[in-house]
Amino acid sequence: MNVITFAKKNKSLCFFSIAALLIILTAVCAPVVTGGISYSEAVLKDSLQPPSAAHIFGTDKLGRDIFARVIYGARISLAATFTVVGVIFLVGSVLGILAGYFGGWLDTIIMRIADMMVSFPGMIFAMAIAGVMGASVKNAIIAVSMVSWPKYARLARSLVLKIRHEDYVAAAIVTGSKTLYILINYMIPNVIPTLIITAATDIGGMMLELAGLSFLGFGAKAPAPEWGLMLNEGRQFIQNAPWMTIFPGAAIFVVVMVFNLLGDAFRDYLDPRDE
Repeated sequence: MNVITFAKKNKSLCFFSIAALLIILTAVCAPVVTGGISYSEAVLKDSLQPPSAAHIFGTDKLGRDIFARVIYGARISLAATFTVVGVIFLVGSVLGILAGYFGGWLDTIIMRIADMMVSFPGMIFAMAIAGVMGASVKNAIIAVSMVSWPKYARLARSLVLKIRHEDYVAAAIVTGSKTLYILINYMIPNVIPTLIITAATDIGGMMLELAGLSFLGFGAKAPAPEWGLMLNEGRQFIQNAPWMTIFPGAAIFVVVMVFNLLGDAFRDYLDPRDE
């Protein structure tokens, strides 16, 4: 299947993949996109300036260019989100596979911990963890990761249990195959596709959770150009300077929408039931 045929067959996947790639490239090339404008330089005489040719998104209360802060904020938001998704994918998958394959006391311990984590409202628990550890992007990542990995562990465990007693797995055990060989060649290949789909569809949700923590004061700290923090800084000026909240909010909306739709398209592409 050549590229043109693939693109025609999977239009949504290709479109949103390109959109996501453009968002990532915009974040990576932030100095070029902003024309070298500083996101942290305060010019008090230019405070609360509305959108204009000089500042297309306007300025905040300290006279900082909001366009530059939104573009540089993509770096923080995307990096933090991808880190969270990567951590919960890895930790949850490993623990779930081990719990499902070995069972017994290991399964009991892992699943009881997972049950304990999901028994609390996720956002509230993340706020409590971040509040104890202190406000920072790093601690927000840790907090969200700690409350999100059980979803992957439970999913991986259920998938492993479906194939744990299949004939080909029993045959591999009888013929003397080592446990590591069975895990790598039989368990992981059957589990990873579904977990990848789940991770792809979770990117938008994780971004919203991280932005929510920053908005509530449990994530990024000033003067970091993080979108949730920018919304928090702009809410007290929402009547006099609405652009302080409109543009960071629009950035969150667009990026979350693109990655959610990309996750849906990726799921439709990989889901064997659609074949």
